[in-house]
Formats: sequence, structure tokens, C-alpha cells
Amino acid sequence: MGESIHDRVIAIIAEQAVLEPSDVSMDQTLEDLGIDSLGLVESIFAIEEAFDIQVPFNANEPQSSAFDISSVAAIVKAVEGLVAEQKA
Repeated sequence: MGESIHDRVIAIIAEQAVLEPSDVSMDQTLEDLGIDSLGLVESIFAIEEAFDIQVPFNANEPQSSAFDISSVAAIVKAVEGLVAEQKA
């Protein structure tokens, strides 16, 4: 369990984008990485499974979800927040 939340989220996103984790930068959007809405949903499921958390995300209305998907950095930050809440 040596991987940080940051590294694990990057790995999940990279896998969905069929890229190496080193090719994913924090300022990129999922769209920049070529991840479509289905890939986004699969990423959310993978994140939920990897961290045993419930992501507040509505696939039908992604823009109105409480989970910020505006960039890789936003996703990492949101997951870190959810993991911290879960541990509290």
C-alpha cells in the first residue's frame, strides 16, 4: 500500500486513456487525454473500487455533480478529500 492517492488516481486515469502514468499531467482534462463519457464512468467506478469510497457523481449530469472532474488535479484533490472523510 505504498502508492499515494495521487499515484493511484493517475494510474487509473492513465489506464482509461491507454497512456503511461508519466504521460498524464495534473493540468490536463479528461478530454485532453481522450477519455469520453464512458471512460469517465469507468474511471469513477475504478476509483470507487480502488479506494473503497462512494463518489458523488451523476453520469447523467456530470457538470452538476459534487465531484469536480474539471482536471486531473481536481479529480486527485476530490478523491483525497473523500478518502480523508471516510477515515474520519
